Amino acid sequence: MTSPDATDPAALRPRLPSPVQEVVDGRFERRGVRLLLKRDDLIHPELIGNKWRKLAPNLAAAVGRTVVTFGGAWSNHLRATAAAGRLLGIPTVGVVRGDELADRPLNPSLARCAADGMRLHFVDRATYRRKTEPRTLAGILRAADAEEAWLVPEGGSNAEAVRGCLALGDELRDLADVVAVACGTGGTLAGLAAGLAPGQRALGIPVLRGGFLTADVRASQQQAFGGPRGTWSLDDRFHWGGYARVPDELDGFAADFEHRHDLPIERLYVAKLLHALVTLANEGAFPRGTTIAAVITGRPFP
Repeated sequence: MTSPDATDPAALRPRLPSPVQEVVDGRFERRGVRLLLKRDDLIHPELIGNKWRKLAPNLAAAVGRTVVTFGGAWSNHLRATAAAGRLLGIPTVGVVRGDELADRPLNPSLARCAADGMRLHFVDRATYRRKTEPRTLAGILRAADAEEAWLVPEGGSNAEAVRGCLALGDELRDLADVVAVACGTGGTLAGLAAGLAPGQRALGIPVLRGGFLTADVRASQQQAFGGPRGTWSLDDRFHWGGYARVPDELDGFAADFEHRHDLPIERLYVAKLLHALVTLANEGAFPRGTTIAAVITGRPFP
């Protein structure tokens, strides 16, 4: 078994606190709004952004045991977990939605996971949807030969992860009136809001359709902190059709933002966040004098 020191995520030397960068953009300036970028994409070259913040406490809690987690074929979370396993010498298993993928060549995302040593276990979509049911989960773990593993849920958002994201809010205390983040499972928003100072608020931009995150964020805060923390809200209008949907208009917006500010823009989360903020600014959603901090949670996957 790998020694405890070797499996300590601090050994990877993350860049914390991550930098805060001000950008000058006429679309915000003419509304009297100041835009900051919280560069969580610079925390670590392979464990990027909220993936570091959510995974680090889980990896520490795993104490060298095999880590099992869940995701779709293009999951950023699976890639980050696989990279962490390679860097720390921790065995990882990825339970992948869609048993039809087992007989196909791996896409670049899953190929990266496999190259990093993650053992992939494919399950049918009906079973995957029921993965939180105790009997179904037990069957998945048994079939994956991982019954004694440390379990990290899809997207990494358990109580450990939410508490890990509290530091993100603490790093932004008193630096912005509104802190905005793109949301998949809502765990980052739950922790971020808890770490902000009174008078600040967190804004979540869901990248999936369905309008289900309000209950999930409340449940995450209950699990992590015993009750609600901080001021937060969600705007469900900017998912662009759902996860991994990047229409040409959104891709064009991201390319333009990259050109304006010399900043690589990840399309699945960050592009949707920044487009939402530009739209909201144009709608007059932020009073003049507002400072917004946008959390840059990732960078483009090559």
